[in-house]
Amino acid sequence: MSSAGVYLDAGGTPSIIAAMIRSAIRKPKAVRAKKSAAAVSASPVAGLPAGPLPRRFAALDFETADYGRDSACALSVIVVEDEQIVSTWTSLIRPPRRDFVFTYLHGISWNQVKDKPTFGEVWGEVEQLLDGVDFIAAHNASFDRSVLRACCEARAAKLTQKPFVCTVKVARAVWNLRPATLADVCRHLQIPLQHHDAASDAHACARILLAARQKGHEYHSLLKCHGLKPAR
Repeated sequence: MSSAGVYLDAGGTPSIIAAMIRSAIRKPKAVRAKKSAAAVSASPVAGLPAGPLPRRFAALDFETADYGRDSACALSVIVVEDEQIVSTWTSLIRPPRRDFVFTYLHGISWNQVKDKPTFGEVWGEVEQLLDGVDFIAAHNASFDRSVLRACCEARAAKLTQKPFVCTVKVARAVWNLRPATLADVCRHLQIPLQHHDAASDAHACARILLAARQKGHEYHSLLKCHGLKPAR
């Protein structure tokens, strides 16, 4: 204690003044942290136009006939707006080859699709659906985007530039799920699933993203943290 009756800290500074200095030093850090978090939340997402936060997305799922990414044999697109499913589109697709490798997974065979439209014949409808959304969601999105890209390239169709978010990454981050296969996530969230049925898988993907949104995660933040890098 000093002769004036004021307690000193270890460095000889009056304790009241020292406390004020420490408080002044800490406060800017908190303000900076708050501003930094706001900057991350508001930072742009590649492929997402500036403006209002996204509220309309499409969840999609492809099934393929063989190892070629251009062999789509089924596709489903679920459109969600303001937390509600507003549109469902599903079609079998005739792939460019008759050989089916993955019938044991999805149950689709050449006989079921030989008279169905090709990807080029359905792309106009699909493109219109995707043009009307802010972003696209898929479970293991890198696979579905690569199928979409290969199918578009094979038909000389223009590939959508809408950003993709991966619900595998979302499930790992939001619910800390390992593994995060579609079946595992649906079991955890009690979402009905007929796995490898394109419509069921796409619906499940949409509901996973809706569940994350209900936990307070904004779509913009999910895209920022769990979106795919822009395709080259």
